[in-house]
Formats: sequence, structure tokens, C-alpha cells
Amino acid sequence: MNRVVLSAFVGGATAAIVTAAGIFVFGGYAALSGQSARATYIKSENGTSAERQSGMGVSGRLLTERPIAGESTDAKGIPIQSAVPEAAPALPPLLVKYGPLSFAPLVRQVIPAVVNIATSQSVSDGHDHTPPQIRGTPLEKRYHDRMKRASEDMVGAGSGFIVDPTGIIVTNRHVIGDNGRVVVSLSNGLELPAHLLGADPLSDIAVIKVDSSEPLPYVTWGDSRQTDIGDWILVAGNPFGFGSSVTAGIVSAVGRDLGIGSLDDFIQLDAPINPGNSGGPAFNMRGQVVAMNAAIVTPAGGSVGIGFGIPSEIVAPIVAEIEKTGRAEHGWLGITLDDSDTNVGIATVDPGGPAQKSGLRGGDIVRQVDGTSVTSARMLLRSIAAARPGTDLTFMVRRGHGDLTLVVHIGARPAEADD
Repeated sequence: MNRVVLSAFVGGATAAIVTAAGIFVFGGYAALSGQSARATYIKSENGTSAERQSGMGVSGRLLTERPIAGESTDAKGIPIQSAVPEAAPALPPLLVKYGPLSFAPLVRQVIPAVVNIATSQSVSDGHDHTPPQIRGTPLEKRYHDRMKRASEDMVGAGSGFIVDPTGIIVTNRHVIGDNGRVVVSLSNGLELPAHLLGADPLSDIAVIKVDSSEPLPYVTWGDSRQTDIGDWILVAGNPFGFGSSVTAGIVSAVGRDLGIGSLDDFIQLDAPINPGNSGGPAFNMRGQVVAMNAAIVTPAGGSVGIGFGIPSEIVAPIVAEIEKTGRAEHGWLGITLDDSDTNVGIATVDPGGPAQKSGLRGGDIVRQVDGTSVTSARMLLRSIAAARPGTDLTFMVRRGHGDLTLVVHIGARPAEADD
């Protein structure tokens, strides 16, 4: 009877599997650990020789028939196996950046700092504020039961996260809205009133504060610029009023422009994000906040795996400014742009605005800002909005047949300014 003998080197250990039918099943450890495996298949008993090759353990190919040229064999022509396995090649760092077997340790670390936020008004306006996506479903009653407070109508619900043990909480501005009362529910069930420190409509960021007799658990910022497409992400929040919920996924894309505002630079996530998750954090695998959930694309009100977060590189400095001054200021020039496939031109310049005072004119083609090539109107708008009022940017523009370098003084964006 023919027998198939498998000798496999997996992570430095030798394993031998013999099956009477000559059937071999291989997989698991080598593939999961990222180690390569070297396998020898020997068809023996009747004197028939076999072939040996090295290969990745995930393939499971049977390699048979002839000895390899130049390889030592015994008297029957069977290859003699070396006693020392070949070392597996080291993998590049990015190839061993695997996700965890369980998110539980990470969840335990960060979930105490994630809060539920409910807003209310003291007098009913006669309107039904139930989210349309849960009307007529079993969740509707649960929503009303969880949201009502005495005679008040709860008209908004969302998520947030604590960034300072003194009770500083970050969320979306659209979660807070213009309502008068804000109640924060901590992960331990404690409810605390919150007051607004400041909000920025342009970036959709708000900062609120609760007063607590004890230091509160908090999370820290990560660098969203180090977030790669394909990285694992953990999302936490209050979807449909179900607090302390977590979902996981990957970064689908970065630098998404949704046409919402001049600061658009969203991280796209495939982790399920539903109504109520707005304002909640998206964590990297170190438990750092790399984005704040802000929007979803959905045909029916629920998650379809296309969600968007505001990157921490935008959120963190705006939060710091609001904490310090109660508001966030953005740069403004008073121009409209003409974006073509080949260049970004200035269409009009507001009379008396910062652009005109700095020498910019309609018809100028903007080629660079502070040495960085301008590739789109959206990129230029982001550069201007991100600049602090009162600072200068160096513009290189094409005017006529020549290039000019202008030092442009950035003004403060008026509240009524268009993007």
C-alpha cells in the first residue's frame, strides 16, 4: 500500500502526518502566525521516489514524482531529509500588523470614556422627533422610553468621548444642536448635566463639560496621519440609544471630500455606524482616537458599511482652541475659485477682502501655497480655512505669462461666509 508521509517545519517544530489513503490536510498555524512552512512529501513502500519542495504552508499542494537534481538519496532513491530546517524569512513590519484575536481588552480599556448624549427642550414644539428609520419598528417604543425626561421631549441623541479627567467631552456640533439641555450618560449609568464650552459649525465639532466629584476615565488622541487604508478600527457609541456599543472594521479610504465644507478630509470606515453613533470615537488598535464619527451613506437609514469620521489631526487642535477661547477661528480670503482639470484659478475677489489687499486678482492661477503644489480647489480651501487668522501664506500664482510670489495675509472667516 502506498503511504504519504508529510514532514513539515512550522515555526521551527517538526510534524509528521501519515494517512492510509494518502490524503493530507494542512493549514492553520503557519498561516495564522505568518510563518512559512517547508514540507516534504514521500511516496514510499513500493520504492517509488518522491519530490520535495519548499513552499508556503497555506497552499497545501502535493508535490510528487522525481528527486530534485543534485539532492542526496538513499539506496531506494528516496531523498534524505536534512535534520536542520531552513529559517523562515523575516516578514516586513507591515505584514505582521495583524488585528487582535479579540477586541475585548481594547474595549475594556476605552469604553469607560465613551458617553451617550441626549439633548432636550423644555416645551414641546408639537413635532415628532423620532428618527424616521425606527418609526414603526420595535425600537420606536424603546427610543421613547429611554429618551423622555419628565415633561421634556428628548429631541436628539448621540455619542461623545471624554478627553480630560476634569470632564471635557468632544462630540459633533449637530448632536448638540441649538437645544437648551444636554444630559450625558456615563458608561457606569451615571447621568450628569453638561454645559457647552463652544462649537464650530464649519468643522461640526462641539466641546461640552460635565462636573464630577471624581476624575473621569478619558482617552487620548492618536495621529490620524499615520492611519493607513486597511488598518483595523474600533468604533464606539450610542446607536439607536443602545449605549456602550462597539463595532469593528477597517479604514476603507482617507482624504474623502463629501462636499460638506471647506475642511472636508474624511476617513472612510466600513465599521457599522448607525444613527446615534455621531460624535463617537474611532480608535486605532492602541486605543487612541484617530477620528470622530460624523456621517454615513445610507439608502434606508441604517449602516451599509460606508461611514465617515473627521480625522484627529483636524479635531484635536480645534478642541484645544475651543477649550481655550470658547470658539474656533478659521482663515478666510474672500475669493471664489474656478477648478478645472489642469489648474485652480481665482474667479472673483471680494472688494476690500484679505485677498484683494494682498494683491490677488481674478484670473490668477494658484500654483503653490507655502511651497506645496495646489492640485484642486478643495485642497486650496482647506489650506486657507486651516490657517490661523492673522498669519501669512506665500502664494505662487501664474498671471498672464509669468509667475508671481505674493505674501497673502489671512483674515478671519465671517460667520455668514460661504465655503
